[in-house]
Amino acid sequence: QAQLVESGGGLVQPGGSLRLSCTTSEFSLGTYAIAWFRQAPGKEREGVSCIGTTDTYYKDSVKGRFTISRDNAKNTVFLQMNNLKAEDTAVYYCATGCPSHPDWGATALNHFWGKGTQVTVSP
Repeated sequence: QAQLVESGGGLVQPGGSLRLSCTTSEFSLGTYAIAWFRQAPGKEREGVSCIGTTDTYYKDSVKGRFTISRDNAKNTVFLQMNNLKAEDTAVYYCATGCPSHPDWGATALNHFWGKGTQVTVSP
């Protein structure tokens, strides 16, 4: 099973920033739309952002704070997260394919996943 690899999570204070990375050595990410999902304890996994060839999409709760981008030369997709809030605390996953619309849930089209990286926002 192809595997994506996330990195960049950590502990940050409210208002701080983190940049997550998603990469793989098994195929070219440039041929897929790539999404970022997150799952907080006791909550369902939710999509927060997705990037196609050039188009980008954001869930309302992160719009204006998160920026998704891709560097095809590095075979990497990034999620820049600014002005982080306590409610952003979750395990963040990248996956191929965009979330469903309009509920931002995962679908069977999200074929490949990473194992996640923990983001904790706390004073």
